[in-house]
Amino acid sequence: MSRIHEALKKAELEADTSGFTSLRPLEAEARTEAPREAVVPVDIKTDFGVRLPDTSRRTTSVGWEHIREKCVQVSWKPDPARNVFGNPSLSLEAAEQFRTLRSRLYQLRAAEKSLRVVLITSPVSGDGKTFVATNLAQAIVRQADRRVLLIDADLRSPNLHIALGASPAPGLGDYLNGSADELSVIQHGQEGGLYFIGGGTTVNNASELLSNGRLNSLIEHTGAHFDWILIDSPPCLPVADASVIAGLCDGVLLVLRAGSTPSSAASKASQEIPKKKLIGVVLNGVAENITNYGSYYGKSYYGHMSPDEAGSRL
Repeated sequence: MSRIHEALKKAELEADTSGFTSLRPLEAEARTEAPREAVVPVDIKTDFGVRLPDTSRRTTSVGWEHIREKCVQVSWKPDPARNVFGNPSLSLEAAEQFRTLRSRLYQLRAAEKSLRVVLITSPVSGDGKTFVATNLAQAIVRQADRRVLLIDADLRSPNLHIALGASPAPGLGDYLNGSADELSVIQHGQEGGLYFIGGGTTVNNASELLSNGRLNSLIEHTGAHFDWILIDSPPCLPVADASVIAGLCDGVLLVLRAGSTPSSAASKASQEIPKKKLIGVVLNGVAENITNYGSYYGKSYYGHMSPDEAGSRL
């Protein structure tokens, strides 16, 4: 993890001392007063020798038309402060960086045909994994005829629904404990191909529910109908939930926050995740003057910028 360690150390030295990073504006010419953050996807496939598992044996018991017609149809009210594609006061660069992150995933898929189900986690809370999951999903569904199932698997403290303006329940926790079926927890709330499963009712036995086999069934029954399934989990160091979910996924993206995530936590998190599952790192909250890692570390680093949520951190 020496390259991650070096990136974090550089970010710690150059991050804004105010506690928020100073970044260029996103998607429109006007600046917003809210602080912003940046994300840097890091391709560590070569470093870790990733070989993703074969998922060709997945079975399908739910047809796409059945999912589309029977899932919960609602009207979401997305939070513009958390969506780089839906806020006209933000600059183009943030959206472009998430498009680049999207492209990197498709490049990995071209090499590893089985890449479809991706877990997005972080070492500790506050690194921005939920923000990254939300905007990566939005980037993918902006392509024609692409479908994404975005799942909030943080059963202890679900908040992915806030960015989408969706309902958290019934959600994954309700499905896992048997009180809801698959179609009653899948939401479709905006035009396009984004579908969502909220965290559901908060539970105290999250690890046990996540390992009871029902999440695996959900992925098997619906996975073939989506181009990507993106799963947002709790941080991987405080609890075992992310490790449980990683075993059901084709790959894991690890989100770190520049100037915040300790390098020791990044190193420990990389050890918690099986090497064959760790497909990349997203460095989040990068200050403007260090967003272009390509010029410093080489082709593995790309600047990705996104806004911070006015005083809050995901």
